[in-house]
Amino acid sequence: MPTKRIEIVQDILNVNDQIAEETNALLHTKHIFSMNIMASPGAGKTSVILRTLQELSPLVRCAVLEGDTAPVTIDAEKVSGIGIPAIQINSGGDCHLNANLVRKGIQSLDLDALDLILVENIGNLICPASWKLGTDMNVVIASIPEGDDKPYKYPNIYRGIQALVLNKIDLKPYVDFNIQYFKDGIAALNPGVEFFEVSAKTGEGITAWAEWLRKKIHDLR
Repeated sequence: MPTKRIEIVQDILNVNDQIAEETNALLHTKHIFSMNIMASPGAGKTSVILRTLQELSPLVRCAVLEGDTAPVTIDAEKVSGIGIPAIQINSGGDCHLNANLVRKGIQSLDLDALDLILVENIGNLICPASWKLGTDMNVVIASIPEGDDKPYKYPNIYRGIQALVLNKIDLKPYVDFNIQYFKDGIAALNPGVEFFEVSAKTGEGITAWAEWLRKKIHDLR
């Protein structure tokens, strides 16, 4: 019985990866860059996304897929409130998005009017690490209040990312957070990952992060 269960799980992941590849190919035909944004609850995913969108717009045409475990539209409403198309995706209680959910969300967008799609995954540092979505890049948003030991406790999610955004750096004077210890933990898992220190509250570091992202979008065209 355990062997059959492993086979079933493997089949599900294989189908998911195939859908992810098809989605990525479709987006590339439209010259759209896409990013899977992961974080723990409270790290500030939506706040960083909003700041990033404001920095990129209107020269970069953006859209956001908002993932939640419940049928709520709070984050999607924040995004649409600044004039950016937002599609709400309900995972049905699952702790991660999958490629099929993302594909369905993309089908609701006008791809001919976009340069960038940001996928805000479910707030979780475990489940999302195993599921490809069809995006060009995986990013983790961490934050100062979470503590500097997260790469050591949740290594898998840091292995498969191309960029790490450390949010809430305005709180450094008030929180015991060793940035070098944090960076060393990430470097041991993923040497060469891009690292950005930002504050969604004050805007510090957002320009550098957005410029790097703008270059990635330009390189795809």
